[in-house]
Amino acid sequence: MEELLTWVMEKFPSLEPEIAWNQPMFTDHATYIIGFSVAKHHLSVAPERAGLDHFKTEIEQAGYDYTKELVRMKWNTPIDFTLIEKMIELYILDKKDYSTLWRK
Repeated sequence: MEELLTWVMEKFPSLEPEIAWNQPMFTDHATYIIGFSVAKHHLSVAPERAGLDHFKTEIEQAGYDYTKELVRMKWNTPIDFTLIEKMIELYILDKKDYSTLWRK
């Protein structure tokens, strides 16, 4: 998790790291971009639902399990930084005119 959070902060220095609901997340001009959480068997990546729908094929090709709200990356599999980067870039662009934390 530490490696991933450090990577996000270095790759996207304009994003604001925050802790909300006891989990690390990143915002851009006070709008949610992506969040992460830790479970016993996996790391969860939580983009908004629109991002999951957009990247469904890539998520499946990476071999990750996913739900409507998150992607589960098992601890014994490598993190697909390219996929996470694409998700973050999509949200930054897609939400550039948002003024609220969540989509309405």
